[in-house]
Amino acid sequence: MNPLDQLLPPISPPPVSWWPPAPGWWLLLILLPLLFWGLWQLRKRLAGKLRKPKRSNELDPLRLAALHELEQLPRPLPDEPAGIWLQQLNALLKRLCREHYPSQHSHTLSGRAWLAFLDSRCPAAGLTRWMVLVDGGYRPQCKLDQEAIDGLNKSVETWIRKHV
Repeated sequence: MNPLDQLLPPISPPPVSWWPPAPGWWLLLILLPLLFWGLWQLRKRLAGKLRKPKRSNELDPLRLAALHELEQLPRPLPDEPAGIWLQQLNALLKRLCREHYPSQHSHTLSGRAWLAFLDSRCPAAGLTRWMVLVDGGYRPQCKLDQEAIDGLNKSVETWIRKHV
């Protein structure tokens, strides 16, 4: 007699079923849809940014309102006192700076410091050459010629459009 014949038959492993999954698979079952949803949202957001780039010529509502107000300001005629107009321009710029740069307290500046601040935000406007903007409102008979009126108005408009 062979001793191997006395051995019992091998134990067959129980059949492995696919249900219920192990505990780690439950977590994967929950996280996988969340991952796909997050990737879908990221793709939509990036596609939206790539599809609609902000054009540089688009202006925010505050700038548009300031430009509209600038157009509405009555310009003085040549050889007419321009003090009130200069004060209104200065007030418009100060209100705009108070909204765009609240932490810098730029609206409290005056004189050359005020013009230097304006120029630091938009050198293209060249407002430092318009000292009349800050001191003309205090002169009793500050008169400007048509070229100066147009030039100052154009500089203020440029500053409103392009300041950073």
